[in-house]
Amino acid sequence: MSVSSSSSVVEQTVSENGFEPVELLNATNDHFDGVIIDMNKPMDSDIFVSSLRTSISHWRQQGKKGVWIKLPIQLVNLVEAAVKEGFWYHHAEPNYLMLVYWIPETANTLPINATHRVGIGAFVMNDKREILVVQENSGVFKGTGVWKFPTGVINEGEDISIGAVREVKEETGIDTEFVEVLAFMQSHKSFFHKSDLFFVCMLRPLSFDIQKQDLEIEAAEWMPIEEFMAQPLAKKEGLLKSMIDIGLAKIDKGYTGFSSVPTTLSFSNQQSCLYVNSRDLFHHNL
Repeated sequence: MSVSSSSSVVEQTVSENGFEPVELLNATNDHFDGVIIDMNKPMDSDIFVSSLRTSISHWRQQGKKGVWIKLPIQLVNLVEAAVKEGFWYHHAEPNYLMLVYWIPETANTLPINATHRVGIGAFVMNDKREILVVQENSGVFKGTGVWKFPTGVINEGEDISIGAVREVKEETGIDTEFVEVLAFMQSHKSFFHKSDLFFVCMLRPLSFDIQKQDLEIEAAEWMPIEEFMAQPLAKKEGLLKSMIDIGLAKIDKGYTGFSSVPTTLSFSNQQSCLYVNSRDLFHHNL
């Protein structure tokens, strides 16, 4: 959700009863004919409702559409009041709740909340054809004796390539260098009914002395690929077997995944990463 550079203005208008002046809520225009109310000062809920009603009436006359209210956690007393005025939850973060309202009498076109969580699985092989594997002491694999690839969730604002390196370091103490995204999988209703994007990443080890994380990891080791593949779960069709097959195709057969290429967004100078088949792309451009 983009926000315009114009600063918000505090105005005075007349309340619904026509007598008492009511201060409009401080808001900023967005780029989609909407407004964003960034609440940061304590306010009585009755005064808030009066200002909210008057503000919406004012914005309706201006042809505004979506109204976003960002309520910090310390202003939780205003949540019920906003909901009773027709607002609904959009998303929440540890320190705020975002509520939304649609002014026009048309179907709303507000963007929905984020639908996917992003995870990674790391294929790390040393020169001895040993795979870096872990056993987890929590989750579905706890106590099963199953060896698996290091996995984890990408943090907000974190690139896939950086997150993969971080997760391997956190779980095993091994320093690595990102090579490629080998493949990715989409699944649904995996975490509080959200969808999941899981990226299989190949990393090159830069160190070899394992120092496992005790909180989440029961054991970690460099395991010969043949031993790893002999596990019953690794023989069964599924994600683990697919990760092994794709990783070995990269090592032994010249399979090419997607490497990280720095780029910028078309409408801003914000730095980003484009994941492309660099080998074929640059070969084609020669």
